[in-house]
Amino acid sequence: MRVRDWRRGWQERGKLERISLYSRFTVALMPWLFTLAWGLAPFSSDISHDPLPLALGGALLLVSLAQCVLSNRNVEPSYEHYLGTSVFPRRRLMAPAALMALALGLLAALSGVGGIDDDGLLLLVMNTPMALMITQVLLVPARTFLVQSLVLTALSVGLFAAVGVRGGILAGVVPTTVFGGLLVLVSVRPSVWSLSVMWQAEEARDLQARLAVAEERLRFGRDMHDVLGRNLAVIALKSELAVELAQRGRAEAVDQMVEVQRIARASQQEVRDVVRGYREADLSTELVGAQGVLKAAGIECEVTGDGGGQLPEAVQSALGWAVREAATNVLRHGDPRLCTIRLSASADRVVLNVENDGAPCTAAGESGSGLAGLRERLGALGGSLDAGPVGDGLFRLTAKVPLTRGENRPAVLEGRR
Repeated sequence: MRVRDWRRGWQERGKLERISLYSRFTVALMPWLFTLAWGLAPFSSDISHDPLPLALGGALLLVSLAQCVLSNRNVEPSYEHYLGTSVFPRRRLMAPAALMALALGLLAALSGVGGIDDDGLLLLVMNTPMALMITQVLLVPARTFLVQSLVLTALSVGLFAAVGVRGGILAGVVPTTVFGGLLVLVSVRPSVWSLSVMWQAEEARDLQARLAVAEERLRFGRDMHDVLGRNLAVIALKSELAVELAQRGRAEAVDQMVEVQRIARASQQEVRDVVRGYREADLSTELVGAQGVLKAAGIECEVTGDGGGQLPEAVQSALGWAVREAATNVLRHGDPRLCTIRLSASADRVVLNVENDGAPCTAAGESGSGLAGLRERLGALGGSLDAGPVGDGLFRLTAKVPLTRGENRPAVLEGRR
């Protein structure tokens, strides 16, 4: 049952969680492997079987096992410290450091009484600091770790020289201790570094997904504003007109409400298109629609230009949204009597101008979210948007979109009313 539960828990983990668990388990296993391989080997032939050497060797083995236990306890917090998710409490290094010092003392005493051969001594010298090094290598920069390894090497040489170790064996303590430090550095740190890179990549993917969701929300809100803004303004206007006509007993009130019903149904379809992500504005349709809506509201509207039929689709769509937003603002703000829409194209850009009287009230639209969304649409094509009063009681919206090389250049625009 335990094996089945463990297998189920393993399968429920993600790939990165499995790699992380495997990496931590491997690092936790390393001091035990070193102790069992290097700490037990000298007992077979290198340690004298006299009582005192055996007692010192047994005590050294127990201290090494205690080092392994403390090293395993510190693996998790040292990992988190390296990954930057928490700070390793330095007080947790006091007991491992004390055990390492005790182990070096026991090893020096064992060598001082002549209870160990040269080969066994070098194996135990390499194994003694391993448990502490495995934790320390994750807590300090690599350069600092190398400096600390050299300091430990110097202290070890001095300690063994004090108990009478001489010649080649004393010189051998240097490469043995340095090799142990390098072994820990190249085996532990790269694995944790790779794990940190994978976690960062995973976080980047999560962030990218969240940004994509946020961008889609912005797109949806912008499209909903652009789609419904003008239609709701027309519905409100025609509803008010229908109320006035009904109060006067005029039959035209029914026609106005039929038109409101038609616009409401068209708005429903446009909302469905927005939800499905298929909504695109057609410039020619928007020009005709703006002219019709404004005239229905009692605003004279003049349109000059050929409707941009030869413009690239992306440019047509962006300018179509500009026409829709401009018409919406004309309906919502002020009391304009005349609106002029001009579309012109040159060899390198297309310019849309929407100008109307009633500038003081119309300028209020500048602070709304519609123009901000419109600037985003035009900015995606390298275009720009300017909107504001231009004097003489006029308000002007100007949208400019560049035509890049390779795109279909429009012919000279012919004027029309």
